[in-house]
Amino acid sequence: MHIFICDFLLDIVQNSFEAKSSEVHLTLEESDHLLSCTVEDNGKGMDEDLKARVLDPFTTDGVKHTKRKVGLGLPFLVQACRACEGSFSLQSTLGMGTKVSFSFPLNHVDTPPFGDLPSTLLTLMSHPLAQELVVRRTLATVKGDGEYQLSKSELGEILGPLTSSGTLNLLKEFLVSQEEDLRQYYVEHSPFLA
Repeated sequence: MHIFICDFLLDIVQNSFEAKSSEVHLTLEESDHLLSCTVEDNGKGMDEDLKARVLDPFTTDGVKHTKRKVGLGLPFLVQACRACEGSFSLQSTLGMGTKVSFSFPLNHVDTPPFGDLPSTLLTLMSHPLAQELVVRRTLATVKGDGEYQLSKSELGEILGPLTSSGTLNLLKEFLVSQEEDLRQYYVEHSPFLA
């Protein structure tokens, strides 16, 4: 079940890895009232028929998860975006890659909570199918703006393979520190202040 925005990010980026992408870009742009997310990959892409099917909750290819009869990741995301008047788009070209973009108004009562971004990024950076993942996170509010960018290959050069518990602990501390640096610009979101 998708409870947090990070659950959607985890699902979509893992889909990119499973689509044989050698490079995935995750962009998170947060302002006073809006969180915009984009996942873009250079994987196998989809034709128009497959794009329609991945948005149908009662369809699955039977290959990725052989015992499932439904595929709910993107349909849940579309439903969550509609529930809070957010946006969703899916662009894909067969053999070229896929781009999923969505946004949530942060002061809407039905917007899901963000979740634990450092843990989500740690999971994605250490995913066994991840070849290259580039993350760009920006926060621009009335209090100021900040950002960070990281890539799996650069982290691997500094820390070594992202497989041992010691390396993963260092990476988690680093990711937490990046979010902590942005905290000074964070604006409390309340649906009752809109």
